Amino acid sequence: MQMINQSSSPNFFLKVYICSYKSIQSSSMFIKLFMTATLLTLTSFSAQSQQNFLNIIPEPAEVVLKEGSCLQIVPNMPVYVSESSLASSADFLTDYLDRYLGIPLKKEFPRDMKTRKKRASNKLNSADMKSTILAEDTFRGIVLSSMNNGKISGGYRLRISPSSGIHIEGNDEAGVFYGVQTLIQLLPMRAGIIPLLPTLEINDYPRFSYRGMHLDVVRHFFPVAYIKKYLDYMALHKLNYFHWHLTDDQGWRIEMKCRPELTRNGSVREGEILGLYPGTYQPLPYGGYYTHEDVREILKYAADRHINVIPEIDIPGHCMAVLATYPQFSTTPDEPKKTALTWGIFNKFNNVLAPKPEVFDFLKDVFSELCDLFPGQYIHVGGDECAKRWWQESEQTQQFMHDHNLKDEKALQSYFIHFVQKVVNKKGKTLIGWDEILEGGISEDCVVMNWRRPDYGVKALKTGHHTIFTCSAWSYFNIKETRTQSEVGPRGPLSLEKVYNFQLVPDSLTDSQKQLVLGGQGCLWTEYVPTTWKVEFSIFPRLSALAENLWSPSNKKDWTNFSRKMVAQFDRYDLWGARYSDAFFTTEDVERKR
Repeated sequence: MQMINQSSSPNFFLKVYICSYKSIQSSSMFIKLFMTATLLTLTSFSAQSQQNFLNIIPEPAEVVLKEGSCLQIVPNMPVYVSESSLASSADFLTDYLDRYLGIPLKKEFPRDMKTRKKRASNKLNSADMKSTILAEDTFRGIVLSSMNNGKISGGYRLRISPSSGIHIEGNDEAGVFYGVQTLIQLLPMRAGIIPLLPTLEINDYPRFSYRGMHLDVVRHFFPVAYIKKYLDYMALHKLNYFHWHLTDDQGWRIEMKCRPELTRNGSVREGEILGLYPGTYQPLPYGGYYTHEDVREILKYAADRHINVIPEIDIPGHCMAVLATYPQFSTTPDEPKKTALTWGIFNKFNNVLAPKPEVFDFLKDVFSELCDLFPGQYIHVGGDECAKRWWQESEQTQQFMHDHNLKDEKALQSYFIHFVQKVVNKKGKTLIGWDEILEGGISEDCVVMNWRRPDYGVKALKTGHHTIFTCSAWSYFNIKETRTQSEVGPRGPLSLEKVYNFQLVPDSLTDSQKQLVLGGQGCLWTEYVPTTWKVEFSIFPRLSALAENLWSPSNKKDWTNFSRKMVAQFDRYDLWGARYSDAFFTTEDVERKR
């Protein structure tokens, strides 16, 4: 056997070609193909011998290539699951092969599996067969089984053998699903190519428990069908947290049964700017929001892909959509209010909540309903870019601060955060906020999402807070990939290599502080991303670099190997019908052959 990550052998290619013989009816055709393939192998091997020829992203912890011929996936090959809870993993696999490669598979569930296993057991007279694995030498299908062994969540083992088929054993249900994603990455990138899989074993597990991707649906709205597609892209990259930015100055995008006027008044705006801020204003009636039924549909879809959904209601700043609905919540209640018509309004427009009893009643109602609607552990409170000047100019606010012994506006901001945290904690949830929530002090059980410089994240870790790194200079995919791109957006650049090489665990941390790093995520803010084309152009290929940075062991990361694998990854994007930036081929001087 051989560690793929370290070296490769011509035997790997010869095995594939020999396997092809079984699928070719004409012997003369095989001879021509074999001779051509052998010649190509021998002439190209010297340049490729140190490369990993399996284009798996993110890179697994361990890949062992074994001696033996290849396994061909054929139409109606059976897919067995050891328990019904793994049906969603089987569904994802069968849907992928049918949709993208035109190869239907046959799903069979626990009852069918037990029947077939009993037959195999009687035939072999074996008394010690494992409860979740069919007898080897009698089966050539795909088996999905969860070990429920208490080891690292998301870990799995993938075994491929011509004699015993394909076996994916997950440490848990999530591990089975991620094993399916790795199997998918071994499949062809075009329909019509015969899926021939090498004999191998992959042992793998995630480096970080939190592997997230964010989407702002406020500045520009995307329908439920596209949110599902976004979740599929995440699933194919083994990402497991969807940060859903639902409210901001430009709109309120989620139905609140307790406050139906929020979407009636706060989900619409009169227009927006055209071009990079400050841009040119254009009238453009705009709106849209998600009902409770929409949310539940998305939650179910995400859960089937082992993705947790984190809703964000941004307070106490970024609240112009709230103030458009409730002008009395403002520090200037007598001034007209409406949802923001432009971007970049920090310190330019009064968008903060005033500390009033009716405001705290509002926050209690909204966050209580949010906790009831979303089953996940985390609720995001925002807390970023809260302009203090509006509180400083308000006599009522200053009096509130005096009455409550709040020394400054940072302490007032923390007062809001503490209030919402109590509501969230009472519902059994954990609060997440952007790193500004540290300014006035927060309790230790709050999670900090570091979006500014990494030293803010280090500060959070050194004060004992679990931290998620999504620093804008490395993780904001709305930033242009190169300065030469003509598309409108923040200038950047944020290259694929920069995303890949972002160090999530700074060397300056102690071992105990390093344990507080939950992981990281990418963010897509949509001020300049009005269409689904622009969404995909912004996230691809950088989402793939993010995925490997969050999943793969640090000693398995290698930019040269990753950039080689990206050539095949672009073919996958084409297979999925995903749009993308092709700046990689220019910046890395790689020729694209299509």
